[in-house]
Amino acid sequence: MAKKQFKSESKRLLDLMINSIYTNKDIFLREIISNASDAIDKLCFKSLTDEKVGMSRNDFKIEISANEDTRTLTVSDNGIGMDKEDLENNLGVIASSGSYKFKQEMEKDSKEDIDIIGQFGVGFYSAFMVAKDITVITKKYGCDTAYKWNSTGADGYTITECDKDTVGTDIIMIMKDNTDEESYDEYLEQYRLSALIKKYSDYIRYPIEMEMKKSRMKEETKDSDKPEYEDYFEKETLNSMVPLWQKPKKDVTDEEYNQFYMEKFMDYNQPLKVITTSVEGVVTYKAMLFIPSKTPYNYFTKEYKKGLQLYSSGVLIMDNCEDLLPEHFRFVKGVVDSPDVSLNISREMLQQDRVLKQMEKTLEKKIKNELTSMLKKSPEDYEKFWSAFGIQIKYGCVADYGTHKDELQDLLLFYSSKEKKNITLKEYVEKMKENQKYIYYATGESVETIDRLPVLELLKDNDFDILYLTDEVDEFCMQALMQYDKKELRSVLNDDLGLPEDSKEETKEEKDNSEGIINFMKDTLGDKVADVVVSKKLKSYPVVLTAKGGMSFEMERYFQQMNPDGAMKAQRVLEINPTHQVVQAMMSYIDTDMERAKKYCNLLLCQAQLLAGVDLDNTAEYSQNVLSLMD
Repeated sequence: MAKKQFKSESKRLLDLMINSIYTNKDIFLREIISNASDAIDKLCFKSLTDEKVGMSRNDFKIEISANEDTRTLTVSDNGIGMDKEDLENNLGVIASSGSYKFKQEMEKDSKEDIDIIGQFGVGFYSAFMVAKDITVITKKYGCDTAYKWNSTGADGYTITECDKDTVGTDIIMIMKDNTDEESYDEYLEQYRLSALIKKYSDYIRYPIEMEMKKSRMKEETKDSDKPEYEDYFEKETLNSMVPLWQKPKKDVTDEEYNQFYMEKFMDYNQPLKVITTSVEGVVTYKAMLFIPSKTPYNYFTKEYKKGLQLYSSGVLIMDNCEDLLPEHFRFVKGVVDSPDVSLNISREMLQQDRVLKQMEKTLEKKIKNELTSMLKKSPEDYEKFWSAFGIQIKYGCVADYGTHKDELQDLLLFYSSKEKKNITLKEYVEKMKENQKYIYYATGESVETIDRLPVLELLKDNDFDILYLTDEVDEFCMQALMQYDKKELRSVLNDDLGLPEDSKEETKEEKDNSEGIINFMKDTLGDKVADVVVSKKLKSYPVVLTAKGGMSFEMERYFQQMNPDGAMKAQRVLEINPTHQVVQAMMSYIDTDMERAKKYCNLLLCQAQLLAGVDLDNTAEYSQNVLSLMD
């Protein structure tokens, strides 16, 4: 019989589809198996109203067989089958989907939801990525004649009558010859095929069976000192058929959830939290999500891939669908299964449509609610979560110009100077003093170094709580939040801390004395500081170094790490306590030993820099000043 050309598509389209649309050769088996499942779905549905089918759901199956000698891989099903017209319409026209048409017809006559996987049209042709010749032998239910469709690719196809005893379809693929770059032998190896089925088609509703080669001890040598072994073949069902997320939660044990997570996502540790959800409505899907108990080793590297595994009716579509998770919840692992996923041309090309956006929105809300519940009901577990992923929540508050801060602020934890542990902003506000105007925070490298800051003395004297921030993102986070529950977040370095002492006015004598000290120190320090001012924060310390202009020392350190050569610097302001004995000692030398007074001045600046965690400009000069003043 003469070859027919593909009806409506050119050789260029087929070449494009094989070489460009599909980027992963492994998925060809998924596509062929999905088509087989569709064919069984159709006959299974028909059996509900047609007694002549003579088969129950338990009779349907998909069989895989590989022959290394003939280099053939065969996928067989006992589904609806095809007649000549179906072959012409489905395999003679690229991008035509018989499954999609079947669903449309059934929905006209039935209000039931017909779940057909292969609604996308071109999956069959993915087999040409690995096969140089494909033969389809098929017999349709209700027809007496069987047909054979054959093609070697873009040069066309033939359809002839043939013999086939049973209803269904056999797809016989002759593998391509190996090249220096590609080995196609792997698609004939039983364990490779088994792995592909487990990965992509594990949740197909019908058993996928294959004769597996095994080894056993020969019966007659069991009691021998030198037992002998023989190979034998045994048919195995390679897929589990029922996804764990499709089962009612009451029917799944914690051990099953933990085992699934550890195997699926290659984690040696059990998950901290399992989240299951089932949504029906505008978008229908089921999801099973996991919050890891520890930070993955590559979490903060480019190698880490965020996203959830996306399934369409039990068939794996994407390993890491990033669009299902917001960035601040990128640590979540899991699977989402939806029959509503829209696919363009093939199952690999996912459309960015409202379905994905709606799923992301509801999943984000679900994750937030579960974390909030954990915070309230299981604070110990939440502390573990915070230790592993708290910094991600902080970055989430900062990202996108603070767009997500309102959703995330109640999940934040900060170390409390009074409670000596992490607390929420809500807990802080609930315990604020009646005369306290602001939520106070201080930043530094560690809790211990922050606790020693001179500027905290007056706040502690007033019994005000202070949040200690030790992460580099904290300063940015506070600036993004700005306030919580109508209470302004205020740095302890701010000029106005809202303390009673701030309202006290200096006497004329104190003012004149302060101006003299300030003018002397400004002249001495020059451009080492942006300004010298009288402090309202100091009690027992003589000086403190603060920053102005919106750039803090913590931000300076962060930018220094990002760009050591061109990093921005905070404007340094030296605040002085003019009544402190050291400052008074410095001033006492102005008339008698100006050089000694200047050394005092520079030494006070160095002390302020050390207390602020800022590097000294000249360590040698600092050391010389200390030694000379000790002399």
